[in-house]
Order: sequence, then structure tokens, then C-alpha cells
Amino acid sequence: MAGWGEYILAFAVFFISHGVPVRPAVKARLVARLGARGFSIAYSALSIFVLAWLIVAAGRAPYVELWPRAPWQAWVPLVLMAIATAILALAIARPNPLSFGGAHNARFDPANAGIVGWTRHPLLAAIALWAGAHIVPNGDLAHVLLFAVFLGFALLGMRLIDRRKRRQFGKDWERLAATSRRLSVTVDGAMRLALGLGVYAFLLWLHGPVIGVYPWP
Repeated sequence: MAGWGEYILAFAVFFISHGVPVRPAVKARLVARLGARGFSIAYSALSIFVLAWLIVAAGRAPYVELWPRAPWQAWVPLVLMAIATAILALAIARPNPLSFGGAHNARFDPANAGIVGWTRHPLLAAIALWAGAHIVPNGDLAHVLLFAVFLGFALLGMRLIDRRKRRQFGKDWERLAATSRRLSVTVDGAMRLALGLGVYAFLLWLHGPVIGVYPWP
């Protein structure tokens, strides 16, 4: 299949760049050299760069249509991405010992878990929404494969992290996971939602110039 070389290479680099640096022995060496914060910054920057390349490579791959485009399809990511950015805003830098990306996890209160009361893995839930939403209006083979892999990665990641955290916390996992689903209005929550909507608006504005596709129906 001529013309698929860059796409396949970008996928391979994506998996290698995500799998190798987090292997215990490799990560220990990198953290010793860069520091924990430096490792997080470098790993995040590398992840963003490779993801951007993968998305660009999908756009350059040969177009093999699986289903035709329709105006209504654009509404799916428009709606679901608003939810995804809200979840991210409510989750980032909040205590969450049940998944990755949490901060100050010792302060976690299952009775007042916030967004974690609705999903133990808010960052992965946001990735799943992003990927699933973008499959609908992108009915060509390269993009369907791209977003399907990310959707599967997010859903499988939830199960794998649950399994690992169960081993880590033992019987205490049941207590931590017994979160309550409460809709409570707080100043912090309102500010985070406002920030999430601001990020969503910025992403909408940026989508056309950067991705080359305007997200409107």
C-alpha cells in the first residue's frame, strides 16, 4: 500500500516513545538525570510532538473511504469535546490515587471525590471521548484506525490501571473506590468549568488553522 510509509512510521514511533521511557529501568535513569519534574516535562513534550506528527501523517495517508461524510457528523465532536474539556478541567491537579495524573493524592476524600466520583479515570475518559467523537466525521481508513487505537488504548488503560491499583492498595482500594456521585457547586469547580469552556473555545478557533479542517457543520 504505497503512501502509507510515514503513517506506519509515525505509529511505530508513537508506541516506542510511550512504551520505552516509562519502563522502570529506563525511567529511573531518565529521572536521575532530568529530575522527576524534568522527566514529566520532557515526556509530555515528546508525547505531544509525536501525537501531532501522527495526526498530520494520517491526513497525508492515502484516502480510503469507509463511509461518506455528512453535515450532521460534525455535531458529534462539537458536543462531546465540550464534555471532554470540562472533564479535563475538573480533573487536572486534583487528588486521585485511583488513576494517573492526580496531585496531592493523600488529600483524596471518597465522600467528596468530585469528578472522580463519576469516573475513576477522568483523563482517560476525556481521551476516549476525544477519540470516539472524531471517528464519526472521519470515515477514512487512516483516521478510523488512528482514533480507534486511541479509543481502545483509553478503555483498556482503565482496566489495566484498576488492576494495578488493586494490587497496590489491597483491601484499601475498595474504600477509595467507593466514591459518591454528588453534584455540588463550588467556586473552584465553577472556575474550572469556565476554564474548560475557554480551552474548548480556543481549540475550536485553533482547529482550522492548525489541523486544516474547520469543525463547524
